[in-house]
Amino acid sequence: MTALASWLFARSAGGPSPRRSGFGREGGEWLVRIEDLDAPRVIDGCAQEQIRLLSLCGLESDGPVVRQSERVPLYDERFRELLDAGLVYPCRCSRREIATSASAPHGAAEPVYPGTCRDADVDPADARAWRFRVEEGAVEFVDEVFGRERQDVARDVGDFVVRREQPARAYAYQFAVVVDDAEQEMTQVVRGADLLDSTPRQILLARSLGLPPLRYAHVPVLVSSQGEKLSKRAGSRQLAEAAGRGQLPDVVAALLTTLGQEPTLDRALAGFDPSRIPRRRETGLAPPP
Repeated sequence: MTALASWLFARSAGGPSPRRSGFGREGGEWLVRIEDLDAPRVIDGCAQEQIRLLSLCGLESDGPVVRQSERVPLYDERFRELLDAGLVYPCRCSRREIATSASAPHGAAEPVYPGTCRDADVDPADARAWRFRVEEGAVEFVDEVFGRERQDVARDVGDFVVRREQPARAYAYQFAVVVDDAEQEMTQVVRGADLLDSTPRQILLARSLGLPPLRYAHVPVLVSSQGEKLSKRAGSRQLAEAAGRGQLPDVVAALLTTLGQEPTLDRALAGFDPSRIPRRRETGLAPPP
């Protein structure tokens, strides 16, 4: 569903793309990125299957499909910028230590980092992670579905991880997508509402790296009748089964209807209205019209 929403936002942008006119399409460009930095969770062949199913739905990337696992040197370069500017520091706290810290507020889904290592003299060789120094003050932005959003990252999140060192070195999602969005010359990010709360962190990172601001739109996350989030893996399996039964148009129609749009790609694009997207964090699938 998020893929359909992002495609509609891109295709409905006025005029030819000012950045990559070589693709010869009207409107904005829709680009696919495989976010595969979390190696233990990567399943061989899953990304290729998802790309195949997107194509069957009529969604083709306007540029080469990018894999984060192939872009680590780019992340290293940007990380050094933060390091040279003194905006990141080594942290040796374990997740359990943070969770059990008496000074860590526990109102959110995970405890706020209490700043234990912020001013400590931690040897980088002993670091479990590198954290971004968050200054006090609220971050505000206007989401194209949810409207005005505001978060005090220092109070609600604390200094957050940009790179983990143990058990293996890996860049955090928050950092990698900021670097990717800039390098790919993105102007708008459309994704699930489960990532809405992470946007202020990405805005802070982008500002620190001197990157241009982006537009954001977050759409509801699809959940089952039992209220369980439907993972990309489960969604791919269901799409594959629907394709095998010749029911893919019905699934696409249901997804578009859930987004408040017309039930075919052509009609949805012609009449695309972002204001009709439900302003909810989660939603069930609407029946086909």
